[in-house]
Amino acid sequence: MFELLKTDSSSRARLGRLTTPRGVIDTPIFMPVGTQGSVKALDPRELGELGTQIILGNTYHLSIRPGMEIIKAAGGLHRFINWPLPILTDSGGFQVFSLAKIRKIKAHGVEFRSHLDGTLLFLGPKEAMEIQRTLGSDIAMVFDDCPPHGCTAREARAAVERTIRWAAECREQPRAPGQMFFGIVQGGADAALREECAKSIVGMGFDGYAIGGVSVGEPENEMMKAVEFTEPFLPANQPRYAMGLGTPAQLVELVARGVDMFDCVLPTRVARNGTAFTSKGTVSIKGGFNKSDFRPIEEGCACYACRNFSRAYLRHLLNVNEILGLRMLSVHNSHMFMNTMVEIRRHIQAGTFGEFRREFAATYVPSQKVLSSRKLGVRGED
Repeated sequence: MFELLKTDSSSRARLGRLTTPRGVIDTPIFMPVGTQGSVKALDPRELGELGTQIILGNTYHLSIRPGMEIIKAAGGLHRFINWPLPILTDSGGFQVFSLAKIRKIKAHGVEFRSHLDGTLLFLGPKEAMEIQRTLGSDIAMVFDDCPPHGCTAREARAAVERTIRWAAECREQPRAPGQMFFGIVQGGADAALREECAKSIVGMGFDGYAIGGVSVGEPENEMMKAVEFTEPFLPANQPRYAMGLGTPAQLVELVARGVDMFDCVLPTRVARNGTAFTSKGTVSIKGGFNKSDFRPIEEGCACYACRNFSRAYLRHLLNVNEILGLRMLSVHNSHMFMNTMVEIRRHIQAGTFGEFRREFAATYVPSQKVLSSRKLGVRGED
């Protein structure tokens, strides 16, 4: 059940509450990505301390390893990974995009060659829903066709038609007790296709709706347009999810455009490269200028890494390949993303989101290097 608690007077930002059998999710919310059943470098205790209310799992990857027999024997994904709070599972539709070189699209799904050993696999609406039912996720995503940026108008049209047809097939499948289904809207940066797809998917009556086909290599202005073309046709009384997004600055802007839920691998992915997110932008902790800098990653940050370690020490750990270094940057980056959402919710509640948005945009300097990593098909695969 989703409750719309408040809307912002200066934008389309919303404050909401999504209730699931395993817990309440305050929106707008950022969801850490656990592709293989684990958020990289972080354990469940740390995720809890960061205020994590929901994480993601990936249908395609988990179905290959460890496989459904193991997860079913364990009692479902929650018990297998020892995570008691809600989980959202991607359907595997993104692999239609990311594994383009080793797959073949058919009428009722996609034929894959496993990225591990070349084994022939098939994933369609029926299979995707069956896997998610076995996983026992709290939110299951329908199986969709995510076309790449730069595809032809004909290819975009075909992807939308498949997405609509597959969503209808997904809607007919049984679900796990208490499991929600979210529909996905495709259409690239084409306003008419977005409207058509949104109206068709909403007409099927899902529990929430996702804006797909973003974070697939398009420039930021096209990504924003895709959201803007879709949002007006999504119900106000149900959650809206922008898949695979984004940087902190993008999250603020997407919230202003009426989106409630987000996921992205950036916090832990760039941490493994020695990059830290701060409220003013990104900083390379590996940089020589940090060699004797005994300040924390960010002054005033309350995360465990900033309370206990200096930039100089973390730089040393990263340069000698000690695991603690990348773990602490993962803690800090995840905290920064979570805290950004806390601040967004606080300002929407207080009626000051407009001022927060303007100040954030004025002081946050985006990194082109980080934006480039976002364009490499990072959604749902960390």
